[in-house]
Amino acid sequence: MRIDVFSIFPGIVNGFCSESLLGKARESGLLDLRAHDLRDHTSDVHRSVDDTVFGGGAGMLMRPEPIFDAVDAVQPPRPLILVGPGGDRFDQAMARRLAELPGFSILCGRYEGVDQRVREHLVDAEVSVGDVVLSGGEVAACLIIEAVVRLVPGAMGNAESPLTESFGATGLLEEPQYTRPADFRGWLVPDVLRGGDHALVARWRLAQALHRTILARPDLIEARGGLSAAEKRLLEEFAPVSYPSSFAQGGSPAPDQ
Repeated sequence: MRIDVFSIFPGIVNGFCSESLLGKARESGLLDLRAHDLRDHTSDVHRSVDDTVFGGGAGMLMRPEPIFDAVDAVQPPRPLILVGPGGDRFDQAMARRLAELPGFSILCGRYEGVDQRVREHLVDAEVSVGDVVLSGGEVAACLIIEAVVRLVPGAMGNAESPLTESFGATGLLEEPQYTRPADFRGWLVPDVLRGGDHALVARWRLAQALHRTILARPDLIEARGGLSAAEKRLLEEFAPVSYPSSFAQGGSPAPDQ
């Protein structure tokens, strides 16, 4: 897969995408990542890419010329995605669609954003990673790249992982998981996970995934068409494990010690 990124800070993207799974994907040739510096396509000695806003207003805006010139020079794979707060919400379904393509490109804004003509006449889509404001699009671009590349066949060592994790084949959040030691500070791993009954473990995991999703993301349950009769029985069979209170709803930001 080829992914081109246009930014005034390409080092941020290059650095992030040189580590861990993405770094291995680049080394193996599975990922062809090309980060382009928009300042290389400016004509003035200061290599500036921004200017004041017509009609007045706070801040500076990225000019269209260096952006158009960079894209014209590179001819990157399409779609070309602008990351910005006004775009379609990025989610796992979008990640799966992008992972099926041979490549795509991302444009990272800075300052107050980009000239509107970039949206109207250059990019193919605008995508938002959430209702937050960032200083630039590089962090959002890295998020999108990691979410997509890990779904490309061969990128992950265990092909089953994308199916069983959150937002995978079941449409649920992932169940809680434990590792050694079985007893840590008096907090024990549930007996069911240490008993060796794999069928029972599978039922417990599905029940916990349902409990967690109902608690944190009930909208995902609705999207699946609600609970089946078998799932309701599972919820009655297995009690939920505990979770921190919701910080978004005014709960404690950390679990009790």
